[in-house]
Amino acid sequence: MIFPRECKEVGYADTHPCGDRVYFLSRFLVQKAGEGYEVLRVDLDPAGKGMLRRLLRTYLLATPDEVSWYPQKVQLHDRRHLVDLAVRSGTRCTIFSGYDEHITFVCDPDPSSFLTVHVYDIEPPLPTLSATLRELEATGLFGSLDVGFVHHVRDLASLMADVYPCRAAGFPRTLDADTVLSGDRVAGCLTAVQLLEACGVTDTVVEDICPLGQVKEEPFIARCCRSEREGIGIHRGKFGAVVHWAAPPWRVARILDDLVRAWREREA
Repeated sequence: MIFPRECKEVGYADTHPCGDRVYFLSRFLVQKAGEGYEVLRVDLDPAGKGMLRRLLRTYLLATPDEVSWYPQKVQLHDRRHLVDLAVRSGTRCTIFSGYDEHITFVCDPDPSSFLTVHVYDIEPPLPTLSATLRELEATGLFGSLDVGFVHHVRDLASLMADVYPCRAAGFPRTLDADTVLSGDRVAGCLTAVQLLEACGVTDTVVEDICPLGQVKEEPFIARCCRSEREGIGIHRGKFGAVVHWAAPPWRVARILDDLVRAWREREA
């Protein structure tokens, strides 16, 4: 796969107002060729100085019949999304325009070159960790990490429990508002068990709903209400990161960054 790390490496011009000289940061060129576009890799004069450098050599990466231009503007830093779009384009090379009018391209897209991080969360209410990662990914925040996500979001309603954790989820009976009766089936976690013990309720069945207890793949990132578990480590024999239930977006991003770096160091 050929996918420039930064859009400043990609030059685009329909004319040659300064002859065969190229902007000094350019490593690739997109240019008109007949009714379409071609993509080139370029070598510039290493001894050159100034804003424009002499063009020494060009290498054709994709011919017009192999190139398509994605019709909508996109977030250029959302690299995994661009690769997925390039796969669906049906051409070897897809050119993309950003919201700021910069461009980039993907040739021979290969989604397998991205690290897959498995996300474990629950709903209802909103699966906060999963939703936060989707929102941050769409901004391009994780572009430099070369990661993609598989979301494993468990629907608590499928448990058909008698009592659920809290009113925020909209269930008719919850631990924070209702009395738990003998024999009730409770959807909860270690925190729920401790709450029931504090209330003197011991003859219930507690169905574990902690996302951390659902982990089956690695590397993973999971949401948990136990602050002592937050951080990177091994859980259920899998390597991953735990994010506290109420972690703000900046902390989710930081822990993910730490996870990816730790995983790659571990694999190396």
